[in-house]
Formats: sequence, structure tokens, C-alpha cells
Amino acid sequence: MPGLAVLGLSLMALLGLGSGALCLSRQLRMRGDYILGGLFPLGLAEETELQHRMRPDSITCSRFSTIGLFLVMALKMAVEEINNSSTLLPGLQLGYDLFDTCSEPVVTMKPSLMFLAKVDSCSIAAYCNYTQYQPRVLAVIGPHSSELALITGKFFGFFLMPQVSYGASMDRLSNRETFPSFFRTVPSDRVQLEAMVTLLQYFGWNWVAALGSDDEYGREGLSTFSNLAHARNICIAHESLVLLPQADSLRLGKVQDVLHQVNQSQVKVVVLFASARAVHSLFQYSIHHSLTPKVWVGSEAWLTSDLVMTLPGIHRVGTILGFLQQGARLPEFSHYVENHLALAANPAFCASLDAEQDLEEDVVGPRCPQCDQITLQNLSTGLVQNLSAGQLHHQIFATYAAVYTVAQALHHTLQCSSSSCPTQEPVRPWQLLNTMYNMSFRVRGLELQFNDTGNVAMEYDLKMWVWQSPTPKLHTVGTFNGSLQMQPTHMHWHTEDNQVPVSQCSQECREGQVRRVKGFHSCCYDCVDCKAGSYRQNPDDLTCTQCDQDQWSPERSTRCFPRRPRFLEWGDPAVLLLLLFLGLVLGLVLAALGLFIRHRDSPLVQASGGPLACFGLACLGLVCLSVLLFPGWPGPTSCLAQQPAAHLPLTGCLSTLFLQAAETFVESELPLAWAAWLRGHLRGPWAWLLVLLLILVEVALCAWSLTVFPSKMVMDWRVLPREVLVHCHMHSWVGLALVHVTNATLAFLCFLGTFLVQSQPGHYNRARALTFAMLAYFVTWVSFVPLLTNVQVLYQPAVQMGAILLCALGILAIFHLPKCYLLLWWPELNTPMFFLGQGTRDSTDGGSSGGRDSAQGDHE
Repeated sequence: MPGLAVLGLSLMALLGLGSGALCLSRQLRMRGDYILGGLFPLGLAEETELQHRMRPDSITCSRFSTIGLFLVMALKMAVEEINNSSTLLPGLQLGYDLFDTCSEPVVTMKPSLMFLAKVDSCSIAAYCNYTQYQPRVLAVIGPHSSELALITGKFFGFFLMPQVSYGASMDRLSNRETFPSFFRTVPSDRVQLEAMVTLLQYFGWNWVAALGSDDEYGREGLSTFSNLAHARNICIAHESLVLLPQADSLRLGKVQDVLHQVNQSQVKVVVLFASARAVHSLFQYSIHHSLTPKVWVGSEAWLTSDLVMTLPGIHRVGTILGFLQQGARLPEFSHYVENHLALAANPAFCASLDAEQDLEEDVVGPRCPQCDQITLQNLSTGLVQNLSAGQLHHQIFATYAAVYTVAQALHHTLQCSSSSCPTQEPVRPWQLLNTMYNMSFRVRGLELQFNDTGNVAMEYDLKMWVWQSPTPKLHTVGTFNGSLQMQPTHMHWHTEDNQVPVSQCSQECREGQVRRVKGFHSCCYDCVDCKAGSYRQNPDDLTCTQCDQDQWSPERSTRCFPRRPRFLEWGDPAVLLLLLFLGLVLGLVLAALGLFIRHRDSPLVQASGGPLACFGLACLGLVCLSVLLFPGWPGPTSCLAQQPAAHLPLTGCLSTLFLQAAETFVESELPLAWAAWLRGHLRGPWAWLLVLLLILVEVALCAWSLTVFPSKMVMDWRVLPREVLVHCHMHSWVGLALVHVTNATLAFLCFLGTFLVQSQPGHYNRARALTFAMLAYFVTWVSFVPLLTNVQVLYQPAVQMGAILLCALGILAIFHLPKCYLLLWWPELNTPMFFLGQGTRDSTDGGSSGGRDSAQGDHE
């Protein structure tokens, strides 16, 4: 606060005015139209007196608190400003009645009872209805601590007496059912604790110790911090309560054990939510035993306490951080304090105060007996230290604002204007209370408002202790208004090279790793790599997140990638080779077909079936062309057409070969009379009718297969790790078997009808060609089944293409190409005798061709 350092120097100059005692206690009361009660920590009681108290008598507060004096001065300055204002409560005067709490509940109760005494009386009357009851004071300012406010809040709440605290921050005081008349000009501890947790997250401190004083303030703060920390994945390695010095040694030893455990562990940060006296004893023990310096994140209750700041060797505890609420500046406060202390040191001014008799002292005792024992000589040192450090700014403003809240509420209750107030009427506390609910007010240009729970929303400053002799100073290194804004360059750490301390049980996992928790704390863990197909979504994840079905990821990934569709493409090397193979086979088929058509009237072609042979070659060409349905993007139509397109023309080809096999069997194995009759039916229209019938049977089986076991286009996400496999899925092996039934039956009959046929010397051996052609068919398709089941799904269409082409090539090469060879290079064998002989079982006709004919009689 500007000017406070100047005040410290001015106090030194005041020493020349005299060295006598200051008459401070007689300045704690002032008359007025409306009286404000005040509870301030002007002194501290002796611990021994509290421990051995056996009677409900008066307690003497012997030790003086300079902070309490400043807070009193803030109230006095606010009241004088209001009384001198022409716009706020014009024409009315506020008075005050201030008492010392000694920071003890037993001391606070007596002035609280006095405030509720009937006006112009020192007693509280019992009534059934207190609506018309007029107590001595209109509202109460204070007390400073939550421990005291928990007691007075319930007491004043019964009478609906407005109570505005300038320091009690426990979240429990926000309960409107328990504390209906409690307000405060400081935020709730929950906001401060949220700021602390945010600070821990900012620096990555997730392995901390948490200590609290063994009182209502510390226990609630520790409980709230534990809940907030757990919600943000911050682990508390050690948690304990710090007892006050008068506690039994057994429990004190427990706290010492915790301190030594923290000292020996990896914990570098300690959250200390405790009262000033508990922190004093804790730091005193830590300094005495030379414990390792830590980062101490402190609560507002002790962060500015002179009891802690003046502790010898305090700089050895480490780095101290904490949050203090912001407020408007009071630049004239230093001058005000200077003037009033000068008056308090003036004997003439003190003598004038003796004439006024303080009737309350007859009942509650002296207001502040220790105040009158203080001299300017021994007061100046503490004031200079506190004022120059500037750590009291937030408490001074909170007290100053508390007075203005009551004044503005009274202004509205009396319906005053900016120039005057109506005729003065008695205002009872409950009437003032109704005005204060959800009231907005301005203090030094700062707009504030009480919410439903009596709290105000204020920003926090992050303060850091900077070690300067004789006491540390508080430097602002950040702000908190729901989010944390830091000034890291202004921070000074106790570590070497001014490095930010690290307080973690385990190091942060690398990218693509998740935590596997060890033990009971989620902050102690091993790092585990995310496998392919999963990724780490957040740094705090305990398990890897699986990618969606249409995505993939490599190992140790932090994201997923979209899958690319994969199918048997036209540019695939396997497809290109098969297309070359297709060109070869199809070229041979077309060449054979053209050669047969050209020599359609020759004995060789006629012996091979004539037009039926050309029809069979044409069907074989269609079989080859059917493989073009397998590569490329598989659509629903292509998936259904693949098998019928391949096997229907194959049935046409095999049916012509079946007629050839049947004719050969009839000529060789049946009597001549039967053979002549059957051969007549195996040629001409009857042959075409049989071919058509066999094709219709295959059509029926294909239709059955497509209806019951249809082949569908599917997208398989499991086969390939980074791609989605798009292929035609065969519903069942039964469906594939159905389309092969006709062809396999024809091939088997052909083989069976020609395998045992005896060759006739001097004639073309048609039976042997058919036998080996059918063997090629069976070898191809029998090998196809295990190969199809073991090859990758991606290349299963290529396997089917290869099987179809090999089957066509086998039939072509074994049965048709030898005939083409004879047509081109052995035209002298293309005779009726060699191909169209009647096949008599004597060898007369067959032997007339001479030696060369006999040599070629076995030619295929």
C-alpha cells in the first residue's frame, strides 16, 4: 500500500513526543445515532491461564497484537469518513463500541452478550417475540477468525443481528440455515483452496503433503483441500493435523513423525492450512531440527502473521507462497494512523478522554488493558515492519469495506437520498438484515455484492515471501480470478539455480504411454505403452483408449488415423500378372476357336463335335473373361455375379466334353446295335438339348446358391491393422459347393467314361485327351480349396482368378490344342478314316494307313 513505508519513518519521528503509555483503550468507543459493535484481536491470552481456568471469571489478555490495532484504525477511519460524508447517511452519525477478543472464544462471548443487551441497559431480557427488541448495537463488525465466527454467528443469528466479518473465511459459514445473519468481506476458503489446487496443477506438483491446524478452521480446510485435490488427480502423500503448543506430547509426536516422513520422502511441497499459532510451532520445530527446505503453500490465516514472519531463522524453511484477496487502495490510511497515534501519545488528549466514563467496563471489564501498557517506543518497531512489508493491505481493506456495507444498508433501509434522510426512526437489526441480502455496494470504486450465502466475489493475488532483513516482504507473482495468471520471472525459489522444485511420485509418462498405478496413490505409477489400435487421449489416462472401428494407430500413439480402404486393385502386381495370364489363355482360346471355325467341315472338327466344339471353345473364352469381375472395388452386383459368370460357361464347355466322352464310351464298350442308336442321339438336336438341359441345371443351382447363400460386399476391420479390407464375403462353403456340383459331376462322368476305354490302333485317341483334361480340372479345383482357406483374404479373389484360368488352360491345352497342332502341322492326318472311322473292333481299317499312320495312331 503506497505510503505505508513513509508511515513507518514518521513513527520514528513521533518518538520525540514522549515515551509514556498510549491511551488506546479509551479510543475504542464513540457515541452516535446508530452504534456498530466491533470484535478485534487486540491481544492474546496467556496459554497457562486458559489451560488452568476453573471458574467463569474474567480472562486477562496480556500480549498486544499490532495487527488488531491496524484493523481498529481501519474501522475508525471508515466511520469518520461516513460521518463526514454529505451523500451517505447525510445528517446521521455512526458510533462504535469495540472490544478485544484475545482470539479466544471465552473472551469473545462477553462483548457479544453486551452487544445484544437492551439499549441503555446491560442485560438481555427474555421474550417470546424479539421483533420489537432494540439491542445496544445495530450490527457487528468481526470477528477476525473463523473459529470465533462459528460461535458468534449462531448466537447473533438467533436475534438476526447482522454480522460482517473481515477475516472469517471458513466455507461452513456460508450455510444460511445455521448462520442466517452472517456476511463477510473476504471470499470463502473454498475459493482460496481452489486457487491453491490450481497453483499445484500449474507447476505439476501432484505429490504433496497436507497439514492443518487441529481446530475447526484447519480441519475443514484440510477436508475441502483433500476433496478438491482428489478431483484433480493430486495425491496427498502425508496428511496430518498440527496441534497447538498446549496439546499433549503424544499427538504432538505424531506431527513430528509426519514432518520427518515428509523430510525423507520425495515430497517437496507442503500445503499448510492452519492458524498462525500452529504454524509458528511447526516452523519452530522445523528450524530447530534443520529439516530440508520445502515449498510451503500457506493459507491466508498465517501468511501475513507477524508471529510467523518474525520467527528467528524463518528463511531456512524454504519457499512460502499463498493467496491474499485483492482490494482497493487506501492511500490516506497511513496518514490517518500517524495522526491518531500522535494523539494517543499526547498527554493532554488522553486527559480529555478520562472525563468520559465507560459504563461497559463495569460489566465486561477493561476493553483492552494491554493497549494502555504499550508505549510508542515498543510499538513503532512492529508497526514499521508490518507497514513497510505491505502485507496488511487486504485485511485493512476488508475491515474498511465491512463498515461501508452496514452504512449503505442502513442508507437504503432509512430510504435516505443523497442529501438527506427522513426523520430518524429506530431501525432494528432484522430490518437492516433484510436490506443486506444480495445487496450491491461500492467501496473506493470497487463494485462488490453479497451473494445468497453472504459472500463476496474478489480476486486473489498470489504472494511470495522474499527474504529481507529483518522480516520477509510479500511480492505479487500472480493473480487468480477463476483462472491462474502467473509471473514466473518474478519468482525466487530456494533451490539451486532458482529452478522450480519438482514434487512428483513418478515422472511424467512419454507420449503414447499411460499410467499403471502402483499401490494406493494414483500419482505413483509405471508407464505402459499403448498398443497398436489404441492411443493415449489425456496425459492422466490410466488405460489406453481404443480407436474407432474406422481408425488405426501405431504403438505409443496419441491420436488415431482414418483407415484407407483396401481391396484387390487393378494395379496390384498379382492382378497384373493374372491379366497377362488371361491374355495368354484367352488368346489361345480365340486362336483355337478361329482355327476350328476355319476348318469346320474338316473330319477333325466334325469328330470333335462340329458346332458343339466351337460352342465349347466360346464358353471357355467366357470362362476366361469372367475373371475380370474379381479385381477392383467389389460392389453388390459384382459379388453376386462372380461365381455364376465363371461356372455357367464352364458348364457349357464341360457339357460338350461330356458328349464327346459319352460317344467314346458308347463306341468302345457297348454292342454295335446299341452303339449306333445311342450315337445318333448324341449328335444333332438331341445333343444341343442335353447341353441346354445341363446349363439350366447349373442355372438352378446358381440361383439356389445366390438366394440361400448370397455373397455380399463386406468391410472387414480386423484383418489389416491400418486399412479396412473391402471384399466379397462367401456366406458359406455350401454355396460354393452348389455351383460346382454340375461341373464336378460332368467332369467325373467324363473321366469315368474314358479312363477304361481301350484305344484303337490307327484312330485318334480321343479318350486319353478327355481323361487328362478332366484330371487337370480336378487337380485345379482340389488344390484351390486349401489354397483359398490359407491365403490372405485380400488375395482370395486372385486365387479364384488363377484357378479359373488354370482350369480353362488345362482343358484347352490337353483337349483342344493338340487338335490345333494336327490341323496346322499334320494335315495329312485330317482324314475321315483317322477321325471318323466306325471304330470296328478289328484292326483292318486301322492298319491300312501304313507305318506312319500307325506311328501317329496314338497322337492326341
